[in-house]
Amino acid sequence: MPSVFMLVIFTVFCLLRFGYQVDVPLERVVVFPLALVPNMWGVWNMLYVATQRRLPLGIHGAILPVIVFPMALIVARAVVGPFPSFFTTLMSLVVPVVVIIYYLVWKYIVSFLNRILGIA
Repeated sequence: MPSVFMLVIFTVFCLLRFGYQVDVPLERVVVFPLALVPNMWGVWNMLYVATQRRLPLGIHGAILPVIVFPMALIVARAVVGPFPSFFTTLMSLVVPVVVIIYYLVWKYIVSFLNRILGIA
């Protein structure tokens, strides 16, 4: 699921960057989510199965962005440099929305895929 979403984001980014010549230094940071997010989802799902499902799957999935966001911010700051002042405000609005989205995706889509694979 995240791989498909990341491909859509990467396609839009490439169209803007190379088609319309929009100059954004994002290409240095875009590798982080493309490489890490799909792997983190897989590892997180294996951790859920290995812990004998102690938490509901939706809550387990909602914890993942709390781990991924700080890692992404550290990498982005190291690669891009200091963030603009509005970035903190933007992140305080984005993080709760992302946690809710992760909760819903893990509760419905990942649980469905786990049932299909027979690991739920």
